Amino acid sequence: MIPKVANVDLSRRKVDAQPFVFPTECPECGSPAQREEGDSVRRCTGGLICPAQAVERLKHFVSRAAFDIEGLGAKQVEMFFKDPILPVRTPAEIFTLAERDASNPLQKLKNREGFGEVSAAKLFAAIETRRTIPLDRLIFSFGIRHVGEVAAGLLARHYATWEAFEAAITRALPGSPEWEELTSINGVGEVMAQSLVDAFRNAAEREAIDALAGQLTIQPVKARGVVDSPVAGLTVVFTGTLEKMTRAEAKARAETLGAKVAGSVSAKTDLVVAGPGAGSKAKDAERLGVRLIDEDAWLALIGG
Repeated sequence: MIPKVANVDLSRRKVDAQPFVFPTECPECGSPAQREEGDSVRRCTGGLICPAQAVERLKHFVSRAAFDIEGLGAKQVEMFFKDPILPVRTPAEIFTLAERDASNPLQKLKNREGFGEVSAAKLFAAIETRRTIPLDRLIFSFGIRHVGEVAAGLLARHYATWEAFEAAITRALPGSPEWEELTSINGVGEVMAQSLVDAFRNAAEREAIDALAGQLTIQPVKARGVVDSPVAGLTVVFTGTLEKMTRAEAKARAETLGAKVAGSVSAKTDLVVAGPGAGSKAKDAERLGVRLIDEDAWLALIGG
């Protein structure tokens, strides 16, 4: 059971106790500290201009679920972040580390305390092996709020390539077709979508993202187990009650066959599978001219 505060015992409060005043500015960078509606904490709004946020984002970037660079852990990230000779303050600078070290007339990394010729060479080699990265791990590595591993996978499988993802998020303003497509992805809500859009429209963050992408070979991501099927590449919406399988089973089966499963109907939807009790989504399909079929027709289409 998760503990929670149920009440306050005012009888134990000291008579001279003073109310705690939450900071309105970040102590590291001076940016406004704000508490979003529904949150219990105040957060710095400075983004990557805040050194505290920047170093923690770098730690996230090199973490196991992201780039997983051997020999570059939290301790090394902090060292390089503060280093006046060979600084690493953005993810892209990790991938220019060896080049900058080679052209540096001052102290080489191999001569620094804690390093040697072998360990420096191993670090540079480990960084080089991560220059090729799948799209889902790249999206997760950005450390965008509300976008975890699962969400990164959903986004990568929907957009497939970096070029498609980058173009869509750049243009995804509320009310735009790109916004409708983004929020129609099953598992992506408006809060997550807004967080993505805000990150890509923040000048400092976008500069860091573009610089990183320029250093990488980004592998496209296909839907799990894509095969040659009549629904491969189609965007499908399930609505109403399915009688021969659960909604989760239908979604998993569709993704296995290479389809993209969305949570709402838009102009980019290819197919709506409607069971008994289908409501607004079926009406939206009719209004938009999207193909509408029942569960039996769906099973016949995919071969049972």
